[in-house]
Amino acid sequence: MQQPEPGLEEQVPPAAEPAPGEEAAEAADALGALREDIAILIEDARTYAEAEARFQKTRANLAGKTAGRALVMLVLALVLLHIALIALAVGAVIALAPLVTVWGAIAIVVGVMLGGVAWLVLSAKKDGALLAALFESGGSDGA
Repeated sequence: MQQPEPGLEEQVPPAAEPAPGEEAAEAADALGALREDIAILIEDARTYAEAEARFQKTRANLAGKTAGRALVMLVLALVLLHIALIALAVGAVIALAPLVTVWGAIAIVVGVMLGGVAWLVLSAKKDGALLAALFESGGSDGA
């Protein structure tokens, strides 16, 4: 093996170690790139938030229009149901009139309807009591 000549080692600077000024420049470049990435990330987040807000606004608008239409249809259905029940009551009075007097037929039809109303009110009252019990704050929960 040959020995390197005594002066060659001193002529070649070591490539592995950067100069102190280069380290600062690399750190500044890395920090600048990180700042740019963060700025892009913030801009993307802002764009996403704006798009999400527009989407939710459009969805709420559509839901409002659909709910309004459904409410109108429900009201119309209830009006038609009311007319049908009136027709049923009149028809029942007409059908019962030959068997009992007109006044008797009216009394029977009104009595049956009032019985139905009483049953519906009692059912609603029972359901209301159940709801009240579900949401009632008792002494055992510390409230």
